[in-house]
Amino acid sequence: MKKNILLFAFLLIAFYGIAQEKIVYDVKFQGQKKNKVGFLKNYISVRNGDALDSLQLENDVILLKRLAGVSHAYYQVFYSHDNLYNVYFNIEENFTLIPNVNLWTTTNEQVAYKVGLYDYNFLGRNIAFGGFYQNNGFDSYGINLRAPNLFTRNFGVAINHQNWTSEEPLFFDGGSANYKYSNTSFEVLALYQINFRHRLQFGINIFKEEYDYLSGITSDAIPQSLSLDKQMLKFVYEYDALNYDYQYVEGYKNTLYLQYVTTANDFQNNFLIGWSDFLYFERVGERGNWANRFRFGVASNNSSPFAPFSVDNNLNIRGVGNIIDRGTASMVLNSEYRYTLYEKGWFILQGNGFLDAGTWRNPGGDFGDFVDSKNFRIYPGVGLRFIHKRIFNAIFRIDYGHGVTKNAGRGIVFGIGQYF
Repeated sequence: MKKNILLFAFLLIAFYGIAQEKIVYDVKFQGQKKNKVGFLKNYISVRNGDALDSLQLENDVILLKRLAGVSHAYYQVFYSHDNLYNVYFNIEENFTLIPNVNLWTTTNEQVAYKVGLYDYNFLGRNIAFGGFYQNNGFDSYGINLRAPNLFTRNFGVAINHQNWTSEEPLFFDGGSANYKYSNTSFEVLALYQINFRHRLQFGINIFKEEYDYLSGITSDAIPQSLSLDKQMLKFVYEYDALNYDYQYVEGYKNTLYLQYVTTANDFQNNFLIGWSDFLYFERVGERGNWANRFRFGVASNNSSPFAPFSVDNNLNIRGVGNIIDRGTASMVLNSEYRYTLYEKGWFILQGNGFLDAGTWRNPGGDFGDFVDSKNFRIYPGVGLRFIHKRIFNAIFRIDYGHGVTKNAGRGIVFGIGQYF
């Protein structure tokens, strides 16, 4: 009898505890203007009727801060009635209609320019849409649409078209030659978010490359005019454990890129290329941020001037110059310390000291090329960032890198957004 009474009391307490579990009565948003409430409700994971879970709400805040249209977000919980609670997500929005204007000089001292316009929160639904026109002695343009949540919360699409023309060097044993390089491409990618941290992209890119000789040495092995039709199968896997607080970032992220390119010509075989970007960020005090990127990439090791990895100012090593070498494998470390020098209202001035270092495998070479001193590039440097807190990716950067390895150069690199 006593056991039955104890069992009944235990069940009664358990039932009462379940009955008193805190439940989400309604999810509301405050502060949004352009962002559509319907989209935001579908994007986050918490739903009316869910058990109130602070960890779930914190993860939803991280998701919201990853949106281009959100500069900052936080949540509040208010009692409604009985065991029911209202959840409020407070949104600080980014301005996302961004013009792009760049001016620079080319290697032959021509003035080049690039103009574009992108809306990174088109229709208030986290859709990036826009295009650009560039003239660097040649005409180029691109049109891009990226809608990661177009069909469902987890499934979307990206469609890109680009017609790109530039002057690029090809490297031979005896030196290099400059070619007019054209690439006309059409790309369709499926975008799938597995869960809070894991994302996939996969699809196809159909493109045509054309090379026309301009100047430099010539080679019997490479024609002065070449047209190549190619197809690329693309796969991207992303693990994202980053958390953003305005200009500060914490955590780590890894992105794996795999591509298989097919072509039918006598100068380049079908080839595989893959690389991984590992990012690690750590807050240092109230104003400091230590940022790191380690990139390792490998491609089919063809002895060809068309090697896919390039040593370039804007890609991997600041100050080294524009496409000074190519390789079939690369290993690059970028490390920098960012410090907020001044912050008031929407404006932030950030300084940084950096070290960029990398090495390459020569086309047709072996991994011993990684430790060949002729392939090492080490460039320390300093830079400034001018940041607008309420405009998406409104970071104007300027960096000065000075090489310390043999025959190294130095130079200034401008750009929009953090270097990585």
